[in-house]
Amino acid sequence: MIGDLILIGLTLTASIGSLLTFARLWQIKEWRIDRLREHCRHEGCLVQLFGKTRPAIIFSFGFLGVLGFLPHWEIVTLSLLTLLNATLLAQRKQPKPVWTMKALVLVGTSMGLTSLIATSIIRLFDYSIIHSAIVLLPIAQPLLLFTSWLLFSPVDYALKKRIKDKAKALREKHDDLIVIGITGSVGKTTTKELLAHVLSDMQPLVTPAYINAEIGVARWLIATLDSTLSESSSGPGPGPMSGTHSEPGPKPGPVIRPIIAELGAYKRGEIKTLCEFTKPTHGIITFIGSQHIALFGSQEALIEAKSELFDALPEDGHAYYNADCEQCGDLPSHTSCTITTVGTGGPADIEAFDIEETSTGISFRCDGTTFDVPIFGTHSVGNVLLTIAVARDLGMNDQDIAQKLQTFALSQHTFSVREERGITLLDDTHNASPASFKAAIGWARNRPHEQKILLTNGLIELGQKQDSIHQEMGILAKDVFDRVIVLDERNAREFSKGYGVVETTTKDMAKVDEGALVCCIGRIPPSVVKSILPTEW
Repeated sequence: MIGDLILIGLTLTASIGSLLTFARLWQIKEWRIDRLREHCRHEGCLVQLFGKTRPAIIFSFGFLGVLGFLPHWEIVTLSLLTLLNATLLAQRKQPKPVWTMKALVLVGTSMGLTSLIATSIIRLFDYSIIHSAIVLLPIAQPLLLFTSWLLFSPVDYALKKRIKDKAKALREKHDDLIVIGITGSVGKTTTKELLAHVLSDMQPLVTPAYINAEIGVARWLIATLDSTLSESSSGPGPGPMSGTHSEPGPKPGPVIRPIIAELGAYKRGEIKTLCEFTKPTHGIITFIGSQHIALFGSQEALIEAKSELFDALPEDGHAYYNADCEQCGDLPSHTSCTITTVGTGGPADIEAFDIEETSTGISFRCDGTTFDVPIFGTHSVGNVLLTIAVARDLGMNDQDIAQKLQTFALSQHTFSVREERGITLLDDTHNASPASFKAAIGWARNRPHEQKILLTNGLIELGQKQDSIHQEMGILAKDVFDRVIVLDERNAREFSKGYGVVETTTKDMAKVDEGALVCCIGRIPPSVVKSILPTEW
């Protein structure tokens, strides 16, 4: 009996490492099967699900046990796996999920299933079968976590529906709100932050960083509507354009603070759901490209998904989009409300001229006013124009808008430029797309630095275009960068077809020289970026 308990305990401790690793991966993919599937398709299903080290230990010791060279090999194997897990945890190298309630429930249920299966194997089968079954549980954790997810799916669905219904009911109580919904393949976050900064005197309510999916937005809306709006409407406050001259007169009434909501999606129907409880009155589509096309299934499906924002706008609402984007051409058919287009290279309601890069950002002229904005890359002009268009419609004049834009500060990791350890670093590691990748290469081409280095993982979730897009990026980078480091093996192979020889690791590589330009594109850990910078500065 004691021996059985020890075996069950070893099974649990041997299983925790692979369970935590997979839980972390799936949580990053937002517990979505479609995103997990696409990740495994790109990175290799077997390795992503089961790893390399643990299966190698199990099958190596199992082979020795079957041949009779290692008595009680299952105890030795489970003990070694337990030691491996303990070492990784002690060294803080073991990946772990963020311990949300959902993560706790799923991981806890998986451990419960592991214990139940191990107990059943011991009690129902003879000792010889234990050898070939119980030691497989540590690498079966992805299957058990998936089972836990399936078991709780009905409860999860009901809880999510309750949250969305509550958000919808609260929103309907505040039917006089201005709600600005922002979506697009690229530029959503930048446009949201630009607009929040320009409209700061109106004290807008803005979705936090990384919150743009259904439940995240719904929870934020619930937490925001009753508390913040009730406070702002409890008495007089600053007018929508505080800081401007006002004549003496009656005290102003309650202030209605606009809501700016970033709306993200990975498949058709998700923006429609977001709009059902946010009920946007103004809709901005920044750009439609090919980001996450593997999840949407096709370019047409992606366009239809983004168009759901315009489908949801009321007749007295207002729609805005970038006319420079070819994929946006059919958007007017999705709404009957007022439409404003912006652009830089063709007919548009609001156009930018004399666009140029400056030492501090970008500059352009629009309707007689010069706008100087401290953000880099002329690809961002469209986002600024969309901001100008909305601010105008909410009562601001161009002089005030231009003054606000001069003090804008882009969030870190979003096409931001900084000096670090004697090198110039372009940091676009928040969420790169093919469009922003091209923009980074174009921006680097015009920089005066003698040495230019590109560091990237490549792009993800591009489906059948994955390889061709990386080949294209390689061609574009060929005459720009002296060195290219592509950390993803498959993306490196395709990138090299366009560029030539690329490096695939930062380990033991020579440090970048002072005075160089390093462009970091795609999701790269800060520790990797720092590993290539000069050590002494």
